[in-house]
Amino acid sequence: MPAKSTASKSTSKSAKKKAKKTGKKKAAKKTAKVASSKVAKKAAKKKAKKVAKKSAKKAAKKTTSKASKKPKKSAARAPEISPELRHQMIQVAAYYLAESRGFQGGDPVADWLHCESEFDRLHGG
Repeated sequence: MPAKSTASKSTSKSAKKKAKKTGKKKAAKKTAKVASSKVAKKAAKKKAKKVAKKSAKKAAKKTTSKASKKPKKSAARAPEISPELRHQMIQVAAYYLAESRGFQGGDPVADWLHCESEFDRLHGG
């Protein structure tokens, strides 16, 4: 009987060794799969970024080329503003200027003149 137990022990030992080896191989394969999938994901992300950059550049080129293909207009002229509207707009601007200081100090005539010059500068008058 001792011979059987020795044979079964050696068989079970060799089976254990095989199981360990195959277990290690399986674990190594899993690790390799995980690592390769991570690498593949990184590569896919990089590729997606490159594609996004290229498409953004193409879109920018299209918009600039479309804008450049349009015929150039001569200097756009501001619509004519009536003297009454001009007066009202300067009046409102001078009011807001005084309000920004809390209506304290300052000269209303100086505010008017400042707003008038700004209006003329902006509206080409």
